[in-house]
Amino acid sequence: MAPVSAAITTMQTQQFTATVTNATNKTVTWKVDGVAGGNANVGLISTSGLYTPPVQAGTHTVTATSVADTGKSANATVTVSIAVSSSYRGVLTYHNDNMRSGQNLQEKILTPANVNATTFGKLFSLPVDGAVYAQPLYVAGVSLGGQVRNVIIVATEHNSVYAFDADTYGAPLWQINFNDDKKNIAPVSSVDTNCADINPEIGITSTPVIDSATGILYVVAMTKENGAFAHRIHMLDIVTGKEKTGSGLKIEASVTGTSPPNNAGKLIFTSILENQRAALLLNNNVIYIGFGSFCDFGNHHGWLLAYDARNLNQLGAFSATPNGTEGGIWQSGGGPAADADGNIYIITGDGTFTADTAGKDYGNTFIKFSGPTLNVADYFTPFNQATLDAINGDLGSGAPLLLPDQSTGPKHLLVSAGKQGTIYMLNRDNMGKYQASGDSQIVQTIPKSNSLFGTPAYFKNTIYMAAVGDKLKAYTLSNGQIAQAAESTTSFNWPGATPVISANGENNGIVWLLRTNGSGSPALLHAYSAADVSIELYNSNLNPARDAPGAAVKFTVPTVMNGKVYAGTVGQVSVYGLLP
Repeated sequence: MAPVSAAITTMQTQQFTATVTNATNKTVTWKVDGVAGGNANVGLISTSGLYTPPVQAGTHTVTATSVADTGKSANATVTVSIAVSSSYRGVLTYHNDNMRSGQNLQEKILTPANVNATTFGKLFSLPVDGAVYAQPLYVAGVSLGGQVRNVIIVATEHNSVYAFDADTYGAPLWQINFNDDKKNIAPVSSVDTNCADINPEIGITSTPVIDSATGILYVVAMTKENGAFAHRIHMLDIVTGKEKTGSGLKIEASVTGTSPPNNAGKLIFTSILENQRAALLLNNNVIYIGFGSFCDFGNHHGWLLAYDARNLNQLGAFSATPNGTEGGIWQSGGGPAADADGNIYIITGDGTFTADTAGKDYGNTFIKFSGPTLNVADYFTPFNQATLDAINGDLGSGAPLLLPDQSTGPKHLLVSAGKQGTIYMLNRDNMGKYQASGDSQIVQTIPKSNSLFGTPAYFKNTIYMAAVGDKLKAYTLSNGQIAQAAESTTSFNWPGATPVISANGENNGIVWLLRTNGSGSPALLHAYSAADVSIELYNSNLNPARDAPGAAVKFTVPTVMNGKVYAGTVGQVSVYGLLP
């Protein structure tokens, strides 16, 4: 058997060969750690001996056994290490990082001193073929079109993905569209979903994610294909825009459950009932994809699916309500979050809750998963979950923000809020589960009357939120507790806004938000001093003829990088920066 030992990273494969002597039949069978063909935990091996490692580091034994004489076998050892690379940098995922902090601490151009209506404004707009619900992604230093460029990636509801030069106006560097008139493949109509929430078409809603090591963009598109409906995962080369091998995988899943849609005791994932709004998460070579509903129509359920980023093998499937109803994972476009240990965090919306009685339904719940198998490791459900469910008080309208390690109090914290407006601070190492008498088991609750639709942001021990009909508020963090410190003079109408931060290290912090006032109304870009959010530095309405971003789409998030701000709206991305 050759080789007898090998060392590879999680992004590589290894070819093994086995020679059978003194037999006419030279065929062998393959095992990894005693498992025929291997599995997601130990790695997979093909009938030809090609080994694909798991996403985790470890050492494994590959065994080849003669078919002609099963008493003859040989072993090899393969050591797998985590691939480490920083080939690409920029804003490669929703809200900047997997903790969903929203902060870019490498901004050396934009400062509170130069972000004002005199020196800062809209430079140009890049036209696209549909509404831009996904946060634009930014990749620095891409060798494309014969030169090294900064690139902005834009996805639309018309199922297009564009790459533009991030610094100058021009035609797309590349564009790919997943529709096909000849094959009768098109975006899904809002009529098909019985929901005008995303109107008139549904294609790419969630924010894609880019692998910094491989330069692969992962994006989920929804299509109507000869009358049937599908979600597909696409893998694109960010340099060429071309699909990688295995791209276009149709999403299918099932879990044990009693609820419809059902087949022989299995709850079946059904695309037409599932809205892929939550941003994608890439963590340790695994893609995580969350699903909610279209206006709560039909027998929908919250789903979280995990796929191997290298080959799109499904590693895990979780339904929030396999024996109940609803439990959407939508988070107003926010993504699942991940910590340094590989744990995954989501928040579900209204739905059945039975976890406190050994059930498997987790409506209105913060959930922690231990990794890609999507086993529930811990959870927290508010004491009034039944009331929330009855009044459409989705906890999952908010998305999780993981905070940096704390020196005092609980070390690992998570914060968010939902439609009821209560802010929850959780200890990620002991989330609290469910307590019918109240929520005293968690780190902190702050009653609040305004609904949060989106993701909080974090910078320098301060948490920023802009709830519905409320002002941008800054909360200082100390000893695991938060207290309001400042607020803006401007209020943000429905659905509020998700803030992001630009700063140069700990200096020159700016809070950026898009005020949308619902889809279709004029969008407004705002900038505030992160040190004191009562100080507004800029808004695009100060010079609307020059700076208006266009017609808004709700839940959109601006992207700030290298002296520019990118704001997606209906049919365009507006680019802001220092005026010439």
